[in-house]
Amino acid sequence: RQAEASVKEKEEWNTGQGFLKWESCFDCGQDFHGPVRLALGWAAWKTYVGRPDTDRFRSASMATLGAALCENERPEEAHPVLEASLALKRRYFSDKSILGAQSSLANCLSILGRHDEA
Repeated sequence: RQAEASVKEKEEWNTGQGFLKWESCFDCGQDFHGPVRLALGWAAWKTYVGRPDTDRFRSASMATLGAALCENERPEEAHPVLEASLALKRRYFSDKSILGAQSSLANCLSILGRHDEA
């Protein structure tokens, strides 16, 4: 199964889309927004959730879902997703991805009115 996922990942990268297929339209390049972004955030998460914690697509799908929930006025649901995303990035990934996850979480906390935690 892991080898199959690896082959599929390489095929996705060769299309020029890779993970971007979950974030922007391949035809016009416009970023998805609103309910479409939320639906694709869930679809991305469901696609990659079975992969190991160290998989970059799994990590990116979690961040995408959290951002989509927040954008769609569901910050209460986004908060635990973004917390988990930050914890995952702190454990396995680089400083750059950690800063992005911290920023997303701070934005969500601010929307929730928890400015002291942001």
